[in-house]
Amino acid sequence: MKACTRAVLMACAALTTGAALLPSQAPGPTAPDFTLKTLAGDTARLSAFKGRPVFLNFWASWCAPCRAEMRDIITAYNAHKDEGLAVLAIDLTDQERRKDVQRFVNELEMPFPVLLDEKGKVRKGYALRGVPTSVFIDARGVVRLVNPGPIASETIQRGLAEILPAP
Repeated sequence: MKACTRAVLMACAALTTGAALLPSQAPGPTAPDFTLKTLAGDTARLSAFKGRPVFLNFWASWCAPCRAEMRDIITAYNAHKDEGLAVLAIDLTDQERRKDVQRFVNELEMPFPVLLDEKGKVRKGYALRGVPTSVFIDARGVVRLVNPGPIASETIQRGLAEILPAP
C-alpha cells in the first residue's frame, strides 16, 4: 500500500509539474512578437496590431476540437470586429498540408486572417503543448488570458471581456 501511494504521489507530482504554464503562456507578460505569411499571400506581424485587442487561436485542420470551436470564434469576431477586435488564426502548417488548410478555411468561411506557422517558430515561442490554444491580448500587447485546449463560448466571452474596451 505504501509503495502504491508513493507511486501515485510521484505520478501526480510529475503531472502537476508538467502542467505548469511557461512564461509565454501565462497571463501578464507582453505577447511575443512574430511575423508570419498569411494564406492570402501577405505577411502579418503581431506588433502591427498594437492598439487593438487581439485573439490568437492556434489550430490545425486535422484537429476535431479546432473545427468545433471555430464557429464560436467566428461568431465572436463578427460581433466585436467593429470594436477593433482582431482575430489571428494561426495554423500549425509545419504539421499539415497547405491544401488541407485551404479546405478548412473555405468550409468554415473564416473571415479573419489565417497565418501559416510553416516552421513552428511561433508555436514554440508561445510554448504550445497542443491545439487548439487561444491567447487573448489587450491593446497594449499584454497577454490577459490563455486557454490551452478546446475553448467554450463562455471562456471566449470571458477573454473578450479582458481585452475589449469598456462600453
